[in-house]
Amino acid sequence: MLLEVKNLSKEFKTKKTLGGENKLLKAVSDISFSLEAGESLGLVGESGCGKSTTGRMIAKLLAPTSGEIFYEGKNIAPYSERQMKSIRGDIQMIFQDPFSSLNPRQTVGTIVGTPFKVNGIEPVGGVKQEVQRLLELVGLNPDHYNRFPHEFSGGQRQRIGIARAIALKPKLIIADEPVSALDVSIQAQILNLLNELRKELNLSMIFIAHDLAVVRNFCDRVAVMYLGKMAEIGTSHDTFTNPHHPYTKALMSAVPLPDPTISRPNRIRLEGEVPSPIDPPSGCRFRTRCWKAQDICATTEPVLTALSGTSAACHFPE
Repeated sequence: MLLEVKNLSKEFKTKKTLGGENKLLKAVSDISFSLEAGESLGLVGESGCGKSTTGRMIAKLLAPTSGEIFYEGKNIAPYSERQMKSIRGDIQMIFQDPFSSLNPRQTVGTIVGTPFKVNGIEPVGGVKQEVQRLLELVGLNPDHYNRFPHEFSGGQRQRIGIARAIALKPKLIIADEPVSALDVSIQAQILNLLNELRKELNLSMIFIAHDLAVVRNFCDRVAVMYLGKMAEIGTSHDTFTNPHHPYTKALMSAVPLPDPTISRPNRIRLEGEVPSPIDPPSGCRFRTRCWKAQDICATTEPVLTALSGTSAACHFPE
């Protein structure tokens, strides 16, 4: 087991309003999942459900409020920056925005070579030669070593970010919506590149995304989140073909079909707005929008229960 997350939570203090008090925003609440070596896990859900916060906690860019993060059997959740230094190279992130994740004042050579400098590593043949090898590996011209980020397109910038992420030969990469800011024509190229690198370098990956079609084809397993909680988790095939949680079923029914002439009579249209994470509903957090909700849903919080193919947190699974 490469990674095991147990009861992970993250709360943020909101700013004090006039005449009010600080409140706690419960971004992630008591989630658990695992990841095998070489496996890819997709994290999906609506905006604000806690996907990116979860990824940043695993990378220790955010300190968890509570819970445990076991990486290769060691709980790194309470680790300090000094303690994280020895394994920082094993866990890397690819960020969503290729425009803001690169320093505009640094050349590509400096950006991709920074991990070596920070960790005091001298690659065989020197940093420049290794950086040029990495640029070529992600499909960029190694002669562009001295160019600045503004001289590249969005897709090329994301390739630079990928080169930086794989520089130290990590075991786990957390890709936070790596293609959502790119043109559709470029998205496929970046996804193919990530898939090739995953196989070639034997990378494990947590892939955070909104595009369910991408997750279905890219990930081995899928975890569905709603309002900071884990709603359902299972293999990609089982989650998409036989979802058990009502929210997962609603997500799947919302995927657009390529043929506009095909009608979808069984499409599920959720009513109401997503509740505030500052004051989430009692019991099941999805109950305020669920067509199957009953009294027990308001009083008792459901736990992830193994069903046929997936595990779902629902009192009345499909």
